[in-house]
Amino acid sequence: MPEGAPTIAVDLRALVPESTGIGTYTRSLLLELARGGRGRYLGFAHQPVRCAGELKSAGIELESQRAPSGVIWQQLQLPRRLARGDVDLFWSPLLTLPLCSQVPAVVTLHDLTTLILPETHSAKVRCSILPFLARSLARARRIVAVSRATAADLRFHFPECADRVRIVYEGVDPAFRPAGAGEVAAIRADLGCPDGYLLHVGTLEPRKNVGILLDAWEALRRDDPATPPLVLAGGPGWRSRRLRARIESLGPLGLKAQGRVGGAALVRLFQGAKVFVFPSLYEGFGLPPLEAMACGIPTVVSDVSSLPEVVGDAASIVDPADAGALAAAIRELLGDPLRAADLGARGVARAAGFRWDRAAREMEEVFAEALGTS
Repeated sequence: MPEGAPTIAVDLRALVPESTGIGTYTRSLLLELARGGRGRYLGFAHQPVRCAGELKSAGIELESQRAPSGVIWQQLQLPRRLARGDVDLFWSPLLTLPLCSQVPAVVTLHDLTTLILPETHSAKVRCSILPFLARSLARARRIVAVSRATAADLRFHFPECADRVRIVYEGVDPAFRPAGAGEVAAIRADLGCPDGYLLHVGTLEPRKNVGILLDAWEALRRDDPATPPLVLAGGPGWRSRRLRARIESLGPLGLKAQGRVGGAALVRLFQGAKVFVFPSLYEGFGLPPLEAMACGIPTVVSDVSSLPEVVGDAASIVDPADAGALAAAIRELLGDPLRAADLGARGVARAAGFRWDRAAREMEEVFAEALGTS
């Protein structure tokens, strides 16, 4: 590590529960930053984190200050820890900052859905973010947006922050790669779908718009009973009881709900799919479509927020409110192997440009700006 390298504290609350999109972001980017060796990283949370061994092996020091909730820890206990004077910079990958700390800070903003689409979040989530969001953005020396779309939302709702916003795209783990024909056949056989399947990956919550996907898939099955099964990978989220009941009722038609899937099992699910479908109502970045594209899977996404920006011309793009258009896009890819192969190849090339090592280098530049050393 270079002499005089800064000590950077990181909010690791996203690594306490089961894996989420922000958890993947935090883990992947922090590991690359630690490998770069240009700073000393301290990870803080209100409970022990789930990938502690991996982080420690990368040289990241971990501390937990027990608290009944993440918000209480962040706003009351964390400032006391930061006041010891052994931290040069604090980075929160989780949208908000400890407001009573004087340590220079950087915050990552993944999206503004709690402000723009509050109805897609529980009261608990809204209350953990909205009271602290504006003051966190005001306190941050730099604000990292994960897409141009998120940066645009931020500048619209908080124009006073515009000159402190920096865009740093997320990356794709190298494990997400196309599989050989034999591997694909084995994956499909293991899942009981020898002729392939449609795939969606995401938490079962209103923002993911899974109901429209079910409408489209049911319509396809009515028109053609040979339509491939639909596989859903994702744990239950807020307001998902009715959706889960519908999913269970569709099991006899070929719907397979896998629950939360991670690691190598998730990679295999992507690799075995015929088409990946992601009709989300809003995404600050949208990592699952990029992971599918990295595996060479033809992909269908919504025409909203960051998704067109991320997928470029390497995916089919539809109105997320139109089940008929979604069904038509899926039908086209199932019925046109040349179109599907073309999108798959373009997807691999597009995804190759999104790398965590590149994101880490850009974050180091942001940290240097925040510290005034750039």
